[in-house]
Amino acid sequence: MNATENRSTTRFLQRPEGRIAYETQGTGPVVLMIPGMGDIRSTFRFLAPAVAEAGFTAVTADLRGHGDSDTSFTSYGDEATADDTIALLEHLGRPAVLVGNSMGAAVSVIVAARRPELVQGLAMIGPWARDPQNRSGLALLLFRAMLAPAWARPVWNSYLPSLYKGTKPVDFDAYRTDLSAALKRPGHAKAFSQTTHTTHTLSGELIASVHKPALVVMGALDPDWPDAPAEAAWVAGQLGAETLIVDDAGHYPHTQRPEVVHPAIVSFLHGLHLGA
Repeated sequence: MNATENRSTTRFLQRPEGRIAYETQGTGPVVLMIPGMGDIRSTFRFLAPAVAEAGFTAVTADLRGHGDSDTSFTSYGDEATADDTIALLEHLGRPAVLVGNSMGAAVSVIVAARRPELVQGLAMIGPWARDPQNRSGLALLLFRAMLAPAWARPVWNSYLPSLYKGTKPVDFDAYRTDLSAALKRPGHAKAFSQTTHTTHTLSGELIASVHKPALVVMGALDPDWPDAPAEAAWVAGQLGAETLIVDDAGHYPHTQRPEVVHPAIVSFLHGLHLGA
């Protein structure tokens, strides 16, 4: 049976205040993929099949209030998502390698620090593993104001291309349309706006205590950092991780340069010798 044949429909994990949507494909050791804020689980639409074809169970999940997950939660952000991730791992009944993009990388750090027995390794893509050292309070307030619920969808739709500096995914226009449609669902713009109020302070405090095999993947043009390779080096130094700097890619190198990123992640996973 190949990975495509083994793909499941959307499933839901019941949490105290609502449901988290996820899906699986493939068989073998679990690789759980966590998107960043404003994104949906199909950001891993290229990576998940590659991981499944390589002999792993690829699990992709939506954040609270994103994609197919509910908008009934009272809290959003890094710590809430870490709680959901732990609950999903417990539900799956097996430890996993965590693949986190953007905010998902911070979530991976928190989970690995709090529940190390559930984590077999970390792949951090475009990681926000700490708060920026030079961001002013005014800049942060402006960012959150720009993404207030009333105009979060059009602003995010307009802002998104700037995060894809360099090569665009082959289906970028269609994916951008899907993201905009997801934010148009009742309650989703508000949930996204609330998620933007998260900080990565806890991840920054915990990262040095994480002792798991790790890979840091950073687009050389990632606009979230004034010096993206330097930020990747900091994260890698904290984790003792391998580093891959992806040329001609911004914040989403796994979709912008899959021919570079996918083999590196699959090689990292095989190198962990996880077994079945």
